[in-house]
Amino acid sequence: MSDAEKYTIIKKVKKRGGHEAHHGGAWKVAYADFVTAMMALFIVLWIIANNVTIRASVADYFRDPGAMHKSASGVLEGVNSSKPFSEPRPAVPAIQPKRPEQSEVEQLREEGEKLIKAIAALPDLAKFKDQIQITITSEGLRIELIEQSEGLFFDIGSSRLKADAVKLLKLIAARIGTFPNDVVIEGHTDSRPYTRPGYNNWDLSSDRANSARRVLEENGIRDHQITGVNGYADRRLKNPEKPNDFSNRRVTILVAFSTSVTAGPQTIAPAVVPLIPKPLLGNS
Repeated sequence: MSDAEKYTIIKKVKKRGGHEAHHGGAWKVAYADFVTAMMALFIVLWIIANNVTIRASVADYFRDPGAMHKSASGVLEGVNSSKPFSEPRPAVPAIQPKRPEQSEVEQLREEGEKLIKAIAALPDLAKFKDQIQITITSEGLRIELIEQSEGLFFDIGSSRLKADAVKLLKLIAARIGTFPNDVVIEGHTDSRPYTRPGYNNWDLSSDRANSARRVLEENGIRDHQITGVNGYADRRLKNPEKPNDFSNRRVTILVAFSTSVTAGPQTIAPAVVPLIPKPLLGNS
């Protein structure tokens, strides 16, 4: 037997690719698409759970899918469906303005007249007669101390009160300190620019209002009765047609109606039905 007959030669051919060649990489793409779809689903569910309007729109869509195509708005913007959403939306109650009680209006009017008589009874305060304006407004009893060109209540360009002005504020404090109403103090200037560097009309109006507050609190105003001290500079002119007029320089003491909302600078329009301002004293 020859050597060639002693050995059997077996040739094995290895198939290329194996398991990888059978599946390729398509499963990875499919898995990625699945994960993306799941992520999108959870985002949509989260948005729906946190927004009542979207939840209502989705519910309307599943009740009547045709309404979605008839409407120009998408699900996220809301769908105009004729069928109401099963979950009623709570109605927001309208805030009705409150008118102060007529008895309170009359009481403050009487107190304003008593204050006029008390000021008139003091000879030292006679020079203030034409510069004090007391009115009943939609906010309450407003007492305005209106300056003159030479500076009647304060030194010119200063927040320092003059001696007679301090006497006047003491008299006012003794009267309004007995009221149950809150008090707001405002400072105003004209539109002339302040000349001192680093100091302007905002500072001056605020400092003058604060000077008045200190005198009032030291002479009869109850603790916590003053609820606001505001400086408005020339933003609320008394005489808008003449922004540099001296009548724009003033300090206002507001005895607020109990139904008014006046305890902050953000309150411009009080939540009451406007009353016709009735002057009790003053011509301006």
